[in-house]
Amino acid sequence: MSLNGISELIEKLTARGARTVALQFPEGLKRKAGEYARALHDTGFSVIVSGDPCYGACDLALETLASADVLVHFGHAPVDNQPRVIFEPYRVDFDPSVLEKALPLLSRHTIGLVTTVQHVHLIPAMEAYLRSRGFDSRVAPGSGRTPHPGQVLGCCFTAAKIPGAEEILFVGTGVFHPVGMALTTGLNVIALDPLAGTAEEVSSEALRRKRFAVMEKARGAKSVGIIVSTKQGQQRMELARHLASLSPDAVIVTMREVSPDELLNLGFGCYVNTACPRLAYDDQVRFPVPVLSPQEFEIICGRRNWDEYAIDEIP
Repeated sequence: MSLNGISELIEKLTARGARTVALQFPEGLKRKAGEYARALHDTGFSVIVSGDPCYGACDLALETLASADVLVHFGHAPVDNQPRVIFEPYRVDFDPSVLEKALPLLSRHTIGLVTTVQHVHLIPAMEAYLRSRGFDSRVAPGSGRTPHPGQVLGCCFTAAKIPGAEEILFVGTGVFHPVGMALTTGLNVIALDPLAGTAEEVSSEALRRKRFAVMEKARGAKSVGIIVSTKQGQQRMELARHLASLSPDAVIVTMREVSPDELLNLGFGCYVNTACPRLAYDDQVRFPVPVLSPQEFEIICGRRNWDEYAIDEIP
């Protein structure tokens, strides 16, 4: 949503009878907080802005909501039912003809089309463009944590598991999503950055090699901390209990923010992450000791074969 859509948000808040409104923004949108706060204040609302880090719809500012009638969470789609939260999308447009950049890399006829929530409103236009170029594009329906057709999250690649798809075209920024899809589906994945206008074929082998090195380093750990997030959308205590049962050296540790300093202070030889799956994959270079995914810990405990390696997801 652009600031020009503030009138629709005001209508939603008025319909709920809200007087005090909490606002939460992901890192890329935080600089818009002041503009939204002023616009709502000028309309008669009392406004509180959450300044804490926000990593997705799984990371709601519930402490701030405790002092407000409604929390407006910008930039993400809901991952569960939150009656006192309004999820406001932040749409990013582009010309679907930019898909032309990816066409030389597509080697199959039947293409699975996936993107992030910022671009899901353009799925029909992208499908039409691919059809006009002779491709059979297929889009998975929305479900669970990804309610929009074709939507993927960094922790959920369900939309990439498309029956009949021979290849995946990911439209979005970064390589984590397409690497995750390559690991999850076993299919060739082409990543198109629609803002930069660049396309590349993505391989999961580099990630596999890096993760194998982390796992080997973790084998010598004398103590293991099983991290459980206290954030409502990331909390996986049942999984943590299962993982803790695999080793007599494992202890469950609850945390809200998983940071290198806190892991260093706790002093475990390695950690297993059941919070946001991207922590283990994205932030390993910052952590003082190995941080494994649940599947990787199962491998080093002998409960899963290396051939069964899978990327961690929250379904």
